Amino acid sequence: MFKKVLIANRGEIALRVIRACRELGLETVAVHSDCDADCAHVKYADQAICIGPHQPSASYLNVPNIVSAAEISGADAIHPGYGFLAENAQFAEVCESCNITFIGPSSASITDMGNKSRAKKIMAKAGINGVPGSDGPVKDEKEALKFAKEAGYPVIVKASAGGGGRGMRLAQNDNELRKLFNTARQEAKSAFGNPEVYIEKYLDHPRHIEIQIMADNYGNVIHFGERDCSIQRRHQKLLEESPAVNLDSKIRQALCKLAVKAAKTINYRGAGTVEFLVDKKGNYYFMEMNTRIQVEHPVTEAVCGIDLVREQINVASGEKLAIIQSKIDFKGHAIEFRINAENSENNFLPVAGKVDYINIPGGFGVRVDTHVYSGYTVPPFYDSLLAKLIVWGNNREEALARAKRTLTELEIKGLPTTIPFHLKVIDNDYFKQGKVYTNFIAHRILGEK
Repeated sequence: MFKKVLIANRGEIALRVIRACRELGLETVAVHSDCDADCAHVKYADQAICIGPHQPSASYLNVPNIVSAAEISGADAIHPGYGFLAENAQFAEVCESCNITFIGPSSASITDMGNKSRAKKIMAKAGINGVPGSDGPVKDEKEALKFAKEAGYPVIVKASAGGGGRGMRLAQNDNELRKLFNTARQEAKSAFGNPEVYIEKYLDHPRHIEIQIMADNYGNVIHFGERDCSIQRRHQKLLEESPAVNLDSKIRQALCKLAVKAAKTINYRGAGTVEFLVDKKGNYYFMEMNTRIQVEHPVTEAVCGIDLVREQINVASGEKLAIIQSKIDFKGHAIEFRINAENSENNFLPVAGKVDYINIPGGFGVRVDTHVYSGYTVPPFYDSLLAKLIVWGNNREEALARAKRTLTELEIKGLPTTIPFHLKVIDNDYFKQGKVYTNFIAHRILGEK
């Protein structure tokens, strides 16, 4: 086991990793931008180093500064969290070359899965079929129109190196595709430094189901069941739950087996998530693999009773998986709510500013992951996530009742949040019945067509 871990991230995920390291007896190093000096992860770490100004490119995405901080502090491992450099193959490769343990998969695995069109090809060869789409990146508008004519509309344009909904555009006809194709390329280049896009047939009202896996260096791979991440707005997840309600048990078993197979196909190591789309007829398709710990990992922890970050660290240190598949006991139902500093009444506009007061709910089956405290100032330069509220119940009905209680107890004063929006979602009759799909928010909550 390494001795000191540098966390190349900020906010609640940095704090989450620090806590896991402390329980394992590991020292921690927090890195931060100049405007994050008062962030909670900086206060809780054993050591803190400023790595640059507020711009992400100059701090949290600055590989030389982060590696230098590791060398100066004597850190022999780096945990990237999620976002920023978590799925950056070059960063993982630099860590490897500097004899610093990267707490994540190999740079080769990140490369294989980081390019979405390449990932689909690899999985297709392994018999794991994706959504019908172009054979690799689409070079120009003419090629895009040819695919759309053969597949039929609607089609969706996606960034090859993308994620989080950026570089993604839906086209219903030739005119829309002509307009949106270059827009998607420009956004992809801006967000990921790679303008390549590919095209897929757009599925009507699909569910977004993902499988959490963990793999060690010895070929052992296990899954921790599924999460339903269908509640999204513009491809950004807002709420996740496990298990997925109204999901056929045969489909659940098939997806879990495919996720394990996917990890073994690329000799994967560490925590990862294999994501699928399931259509109304029960057909399922590989979408992508996220080669990191995810925002919604606490949902899985709640139903499995297993600390995924701790296991991720143990695996990175060279240990064999301490858990076997048959010993994982799934209990109850869990839901995670992403509490963002956004004005849901004004097109979910992100808001920065001072948190005058925060009240954290408690009670049985309640967990809150947050870096926010009363008096904390939310900077305008990063993700708007303030907290994650996770509730657990013996069944979905109990979890929803607990969610309503805790959402009303959770107070964040000083700036708007998505708390009122989440209350609106869980009061929706269709949501209560589990009739969810990726456009649910647009159709059932916002009344969009």
